[in-house]
Amino acid sequence: MPLPHGPLVNRRQALGGAATALALAGWAPAVQAQERAAPPEVLKELPGARMQGGGRLRFFGMHLYDIWLFTGAQKAAANWAAVPLALEIEYARAFDGDSIAERSLKEMRRQAEINDEDGGRWTGAMQVLFPDVRAGDRLTGVQRPGQAARFYFNGQYRGEVAEALFTRLFFGIWLSARSGEPLLREALLGSTP
Repeated sequence: MPLPHGPLVNRRQALGGAATALALAGWAPAVQAQERAAPPEVLKELPGARMQGGGRLRFFGMHLYDIWLFTGAQKAAANWAAVPLALEIEYARAFDGDSIAERSLKEMRRQAEINDEDGGRWTGAMQVLFPDVRAGDRLTGVQRPGQAARFYFNGQYRGEVAEALFTRLFFGIWLSARSGEPLLREALLGSTP
């Protein structure tokens, strides 16, 4: 679900993580999203869910995707890993599903050491769950804290990974304090002015 890109683009080293440097390099990681109703698959999983925040990811001026965070009565904040929630991504361009899976694992490794066995198993599961996407396609992930991550493609159920560690690290791609997209994280959690 995150941004796939080649090995020549290492944002953390090349841009140093500073928002000013990112802006100067053409990186616009988050634009506050307008209000969006929870899609049917989210309401099925989280009755009464509402948008908490959202943003747009751009890379060197290219619009890659829009993303929204949906929560129920309990809002996500520092406790995001313990809150039932959903992230919906609407892609603005085509990406290969295998590349999305590989990039997801790379982003998960920002938060914790992942052994080769788990990494291989998780990449394989994500390659099955994440199809190739085109502009306008939606991938939705639902966090069941401590249990599983469930995935939908354009509203259709694809499957789940029933592992607590995978679930926490996967949603941490966007919500963890170690996210590679700190401004997008702020926009999702609603802490951007």
